[in-house]
Amino acid sequence: MFENKVLNRKIMKKLLLGIMLLATVHTLQAQQMTNKDMVSTIGRAEEEVTPDIIYINVTLKEFYQDGNTKKKVTIENLEKQLFQAATTVGVEKKDFTIQNIYSTNYATKKKKETDILLSRQYRIKVTQLNKLNDLFDGVDAAGIQNTAISELDYSKKKELEKTLKVKAVKDALDNATILAEAAGQKVGKAILLSENPQMIYFNTPRVMASFKSSNMEAADVSDDLDLDIKPIKITSEVNASFELL
Repeated sequence: MFENKVLNRKIMKKLLLGIMLLATVHTLQAQQMTNKDMVSTIGRAEEEVTPDIIYINVTLKEFYQDGNTKKKVTIENLEKQLFQAATTVGVEKKDFTIQNIYSTNYATKKKKETDILLSRQYRIKVTQLNKLNDLFDGVDAAGIQNTAISELDYSKKKELEKTLKVKAVKDALDNATILAEAAGQKVGKAILLSENPQMIYFNTPRVMASFKSSNMEAADVSDDLDLDIKPIKITSEVNASFELL
């Protein structure tokens, strides 16, 4: 028993010595990096692209045909219309989701009786922008309570981000070279590279759109969707430090 305790103490001492040695090495490396002559700069790259993906929020609400409380158009029927119209314009099932559910008390002519009208909000990802009119034409206009474009995206954003990162690093190197040459020195290898959060800038106004709605008079609703999508600017920024020779 005593021998086991002694053995465990020896093992613990070796582990502690190993940890201390490793910490010392890291400290020396950090000091060497700090003591090196270096130049620090920022590199940027950006590109404007036109979004080709739109996320639309659509709110459907039950209603009575011609105000007749015995002829309710249910939320299930409206949802079926919207889903069929969405699949017709190329929307996949996974891109058609329910965001929220609401209910409204409706007072009938008989004051003691009330009914509940249900509303549901859907989020739809649309990639075939030239077929947006067909999406809303397939739904009873009286059941569309509200529509809005919630988000824009670009299908090749990942590939573009990689390209911009490379350009940003090259820009940082060019900036460092200018500074080094001004001081009569040359740039060596990169000592530190770090990326700042990627930014997407939207031009204002970002989107202008008119959708058919149950709150609009028929004369105020245009037959075609008035959609003006502005380009978005995707940027990449890096912080870089280079050794001076």
